[in-house]
Amino acid sequence: MFNKPKVAIVYLVWSDEPQKYLQLALRGVAEQTYSKENLELLIVYNSHKKEEPSAAPFIRRCVDLYANVLPHTTILEQEENLGFAGGNNVGMQWAIENKFDYVFLNNADGFLHSDAIEKLVSVMEADKSVGQIQPLILLYPEQDLINSAGNAWHYLGMGYCNLERKPVAEYKFPATQEIDYASGAATMFRTDLLTRYGAWKEEFFLYHEDTEYSLRLRFLGYKIVMAGNAIFYHQYDFERSITKLYWMERNRHVLKLLFYKWPTLFLLLPLEVVYNFGLLITALRGGWIKEILKVYTYWANPLNWIKWLKYRNEIQKTRKITDGELLEHTVLTVDSGEEFVGRPMHRLANTIFTIYGSLLKILVKW
Repeated sequence: MFNKPKVAIVYLVWSDEPQKYLQLALRGVAEQTYSKENLELLIVYNSHKKEEPSAAPFIRRCVDLYANVLPHTTILEQEENLGFAGGNNVGMQWAIENKFDYVFLNNADGFLHSDAIEKLVSVMEADKSVGQIQPLILLYPEQDLINSAGNAWHYLGMGYCNLERKPVAEYKFPATQEIDYASGAATMFRTDLLTRYGAWKEEFFLYHEDTEYSLRLRFLGYKIVMAGNAIFYHQYDFERSITKLYWMERNRHVLKLLFYKWPTLFLLLPLEVVYNFGLLITALRGGWIKEILKVYTYWANPLNWIKWLKYRNEIQKTRKITDGELLEHTVLTVDSGEEFVGRPMHRLANTIFTIYGSLLKILVKW
């Protein structure tokens, strides 16, 4: 008799997120058409703020309330906030140790459509060259709008949700399509690949840990895809936060350093100079120059270079694709960021990006 693969749904929450989102997420898991005996709900409670009481008792009450319709559920309480990467890694490691075949990350503020797990597993089982998959992510309660149809990766290292806030009715997505990288908000991993090649890099702390993992698999020759007929709903609200800009800027440089060959980095240098000049002017006008200077201070520290160069050497040894092939999975423009730089600067930047990137894709043959 055929045994269906075992899937662990990792639901990471911290602070007061359980009170805001948990019940919708539990309903999404409870309504899955995938066999409950082959599912495990793993709730990782990533602790809480010092001034707050623990939400663990609330989590246990909710799980008890839905116990008769949920798959077996395990709650892992953490003593401190391990961050997005660290908390999810706790769930991934648990799934590996308990011999699950797949791990699905269910973002705190999102929930699954009833047949999502069934469809994601079906794609993974049918094509072993698919290393990672995400569903089509729609906004909630604006279910007619897209949140992410696979995330887009710009050749300078920036990442963002592809087709964000576009009407889903305007697009006809195939059952599967390759994407630049999978959104960490809702994505499925193979545990055998997690075992062999590691989970998320916790050093990213915030932003681009999901980008790095997808690129790591692409280096190894695996495909990153979106299942257009599997749906996840996301109560997405990207707050304008200058502190987040530091992590986005710092970590995009990390991605370039890790995955491009030195000649490609050399070709990108003139554009980086121009881009950073514009960024500095915008930061001075906007009053967030300190965050940009923090990025420069970070990269002025030789110890940080040593750490990332060591990891770069590990990554580069695994590559099975050229930089030219990697650039095929990048975009020429950035569809986000107007809130930081303003519309005129954003349009000018995209014009320059398009010209430079088009030439780059022609020149890079290595």
